[in-house]
Amino acid sequence: MSQTVEPERTDGGMRAVKDCLAGSVGGIAQVFAGQPFDTVKVRLQTQPELYRGTIDAVRKTIQNDGFGGFYKGTTTPLVGVGLCVSIQFLVMEHMKRTFAKINGTPNGQAPNLSAAQLYMAGATAGVANSIVSGPVEHIRVRLQVQTAGSAAQYRGPIDCIGQIYRGFGLCGIYKGQVATVIREFNGYGMYFLAYEALVQRTMRQTGRRRDELSSGLVCLYGAAAGFAMWLTSYPIDVIKSKLQTDGFAAGARKYNGTIDCAQKVMRQEGVRGFFRGITPCLLRAAPANAATFIGFEMAMRVLG
Repeated sequence: MSQTVEPERTDGGMRAVKDCLAGSVGGIAQVFAGQPFDTVKVRLQTQPELYRGTIDAVRKTIQNDGFGGFYKGTTTPLVGVGLCVSIQFLVMEHMKRTFAKINGTPNGQAPNLSAAQLYMAGATAGVANSIVSGPVEHIRVRLQVQTAGSAAQYRGPIDCIGQIYRGFGLCGIYKGQVATVIREFNGYGMYFLAYEALVQRTMRQTGRRRDELSSGLVCLYGAAAGFAMWLTSYPIDVIKSKLQTDGFAAGARKYNGTIDCAQKVMRQEGVRGFFRGITPCLLRAAPANAATFIGFEMAMRVLG
């Protein structure tokens, strides 16, 4: 099969702007498709004593907070995830172009990167993304786990940020950041490896350009990327969520860090504790990540 030729794309600043805009479209699509599943996942991860399983968590969320409870904390990810996904795709596309140059790929020819290159490109995108995703997810999970009414500690994302910053500074905002970086490195390495490897294979086998792939294939490969990410990164996500919903003051903290949290989960909940809430997470993986990639790819086709 001859090498697939791709339409010329501008480099430099305009290319970066287009990557960011397309990533924002993908991020917004991801939030609307995946937020209800994520709320249930976080509640199961951080409040195992309150719920017997996924169905029970869904039922109690509706009972206590109504259907709006599934979209608690949406404002933060709607802004933050749009920025996060912009960063992911900006860095990923830059790394792909960098590796293509290292490989000597001619201009206009679709790059054919190795699995290791795709993984490292995705991992780099994940680490860059963690600078924003850590605080965004911290605020989101704190809002997701609180119930509505007078018992709520935070009135919204701005109030949550303000209270944490006034009491504990920037370190408080970045609570759980070590676990976040670990998750993002491996998670996005696997995420983009799965998606890009499937896209590259299809382009080689069919001779189609990237912008000629069907929406159905883009959605299917996006769903596969989501499964690849979460099946390899879920235990560290559990630790991250527990750390980010833990107390701040010494007397209120259950965990003294990432390793201490992992040890206590193992002692108290066993191996199952590292996979609590994985059902809604995997149910979310297909629609949320299909929406992310279809949003990104369609936006890229429009932007050129």
